[in-house]
Amino acid sequence: MPIYEYRCEDCGFQKDHLQKMSDAPLAECPSCHSGRYVRQISAAGFQLKGTGWYATDFKCCGSDKNAKAESPAAPACGGGCACHPS
Repeated sequence: MPIYEYRCEDCGFQKDHLQKMSDAPLAECPSCHSGRYVRQISAAGFQLKGTGWYATDFKCCGSDKNAKAESPAAPACGGGCACHPS
């Protein structure tokens, strides 16, 4: 079940609520009992796990088990990237 963040537009009370996706949104503020208790848009809470999702993304100077050892003077990315600014 997802966790939804709510905020009262009258008193500013804020709280997270665990609800089913099929449940109707809450309308009454538990603090001041006004009808202006609205659901906020917030970041999704998920994690990407595994070993291959980043193999082609941001592959500048990250560690790769099959990569050869690089000398610090000559990075594989050629420099000028986030990990080797020019």
